[in-house]
Amino acid sequence: MKRVIATDKAPKAIGPYSQAVEVNGMLFVSGQIPLDPTTGKLVLGGIKEQTEQVFKNIGAILAEAGYSFSDVVKSTVLLEEITDFQAMNEVYGRFYVENQPARAAYAVKDLPMGASIEIETIAAK
Repeated sequence: MKRVIATDKAPKAIGPYSQAVEVNGMLFVSGQIPLDPTTGKLVLGGIKEQTEQVFKNIGAILAEAGYSFSDVVKSTVLLEEITDFQAMNEVYGRFYVENQPARAAYAVKDLPMGASIEIETIAAK
């Protein structure tokens, strides 16, 4: 059975998609960009601040669905600049201290709303 997840503690979808969908014990979190859910605007700062906000958004969605970062099995990181990889990785590592999920990271030309990073996440119970 498919269950759509939505929370006001993460940015509203900016298109025809859900924040997350749960099916058969798996949670698929849509790509999160560094939007402040209270203002709907990108957070100020560099890649570290933007990555931190992305993880706040992902954490809020995981919690709403009854999951945590320890349930994450796969992440896909999209970076505007691959040179931001190391700084992003420092923040990323604080959220996945042990039993880290599988991950892929790519540099892309443009991200929504001029963001420098987007991360999509899959979790499982």
